[in-house]
Amino acid sequence: MTLEAWADTIVPGEKRGPWDRAVAGVATGGGAVQAGALELLRWDATGIHDGLDDLARLADEHATAYAAEQGLTLDADVPPFVALDHDHRVALVQRLTTPGHPEKDFWVMLSLFCNMAFDSAAHLHTAQALADRHPGLAAMGLSHPDADGLWRFKDFGYGRRLARLHPDTTATGSPA
Repeated sequence: MTLEAWADTIVPGEKRGPWDRAVAGVATGGGAVQAGALELLRWDATGIHDGLDDLARLADEHATAYAAEQGLTLDADVPPFVALDHDHRVALVQRLTTPGHPEKDFWVMLSLFCNMAFDSAAHLHTAQALADRHPGLAAMGLSHPDADGLWRFKDFGYGRRLARLHPDTTATGSPA
């Protein structure tokens, strides 16, 4: 829950249901949690998957200290970071990611991966993510591939063709 709450702080989304405490629900549509931030974080390709329990524990320790400093009473039914409201989560994330904080590198890295889940769906096959209506790719308006699974663009990005195909280019796009 703590890591979901962190991801939701980085890219907010709407609650998944009335039971949802990790997602603050300050935005409409899907955020980092719905985009699969936990799946991406747990993916061994990230290199941080083995340390996630430690990061969650540290986030909760910082949340407990922050709450004491702010005079907040935390709901003991959920982890301390989850018990913070959205504005306090944001303030704590800002504190932990500020230059000079001794743990900044860990928190920035965690935040970048949460953002990556939303912005690029790096843990998913792009065509499948689009078919499944991935919230980040949908928000960016990423086009769907053609029926053969390849992306082609009718309009050139700069409004004009930048180069002609080489005459020896094969039908598959490979040079001869």
